[in-house]
Parts: sequence; structure tokens; C-alpha cells
Amino acid sequence: MSKSDSIETLRERLAEFARARDWEQFHNAKNLSMALIGEAAELVEHFQWLTPEQSMSLPPEKRDEVALELADIFIYTIRTADRLGIDLIDAAWRKVEINEARYPADKVKGDARRASEYQDE
Repeated sequence: MSKSDSIETLRERLAEFARARDWEQFHNAKNLSMALIGEAAELVEHFQWLTPEQSMSLPPEKRDEVALELADIFIYTIRTADRLGIDLIDAAWRKVEINEARYPADKVKGDARRASEYQDE
């Protein structure tokens, strides 16, 4: 089986995986989003107590564990979007445009405050 970098191909494979196991009944927005947050918490555990520098230079075995946690997050994100009929690529592009408007580079460069904190300036 060949791998593909297409999100659509991955979405189809994940849907088939769930169907073959009769898991569609469990893959609703509530359950999938709860599973996603659980995986996000597992990702955070890998970085707990590390310095910022350590978090950016993980040993190979730790980096692989982090990669698999990120994959779980990605998978649950794709499944949730699929079950809700959301085009993730379209949503991501829309969100980038929103963020570009909320955080204009000339106003926020080098400053990591929340968008609402810039409104008074």
C-alpha cells in the first residue's frame, strides 16, 4: 500500500477503518472531540517540565513518541471534520485570513499578546 500526502486520501482511509470495525456509531462530534483533547493532553505530557530549549531538541525516541501523538491529534481532527462535513483545508485557509486581519504583522511583530489586547492601541 502506498502512502499519500492527500488529506482526502487519508480521510477516506480513516473512514474505511472505522466502518470496517463498526465504529462509526461511536465517531460522533462529542466523542471524537473528547478523544482529541485526550491526545492533546498526552502530547503536552512529553513537554512538561522541559525548558523551551529542551522542547526543541528532543532525543530521537522522544521525537518519535511526539510524532505519534501529533498523528493521533491529526487523525481525530480529520475524523471530526469528516463526520461534521467540514472541509478542513477550506476552514484552515479561512482561519489564516482571519488571523492575518486580527494580527497585522506591522502591528504585532515580536509581540505575543491576544488579539483583544491590541484593540485599545
